[in-house]
Amino acid sequence: MTSVLADENVPRAAVAVLREAGLDVRSTSEDISGATNVAILERARSEERLLLTFDRDFGELIFHRGNKPPPAIVFLRFIPRTPDKPASVFQDLLSHGEIQLEGRFTVVTRDQVRQRPLP
Repeated sequence: MTSVLADENVPRAAVAVLREAGLDVRSTSEDISGATNVAILERARSEERLLLTFDRDFGELIFHRGNKPPPAIVFLRFIPRTPDKPASVFQDLLSHGEIQLEGRFTVVTRDQVRQRPLP
């Protein structure tokens, strides 16, 4: 899966790096800035895009409030040291042969990757 919707909290530098790497990345900060998280979920789902975010609220919306998920969510749960760090972390996930993102809520910290199946 290379179609990504980057939440507006993903730095523009990271979005640029992912695009330069050939990924199909749309950014909410470019065209739907200020959209609600529910609207962002709906967009990711309707466009069949993985949602890349630093916002923990998406887990609440999906697992506790019953909102339908997009194909995958990657929740980056760390403060990046540089604006392009999220891109390298995400690229590492994509290149890791044993990690499947589709159909999963993936939480990435500095030390580990945890996954939970999406409902």
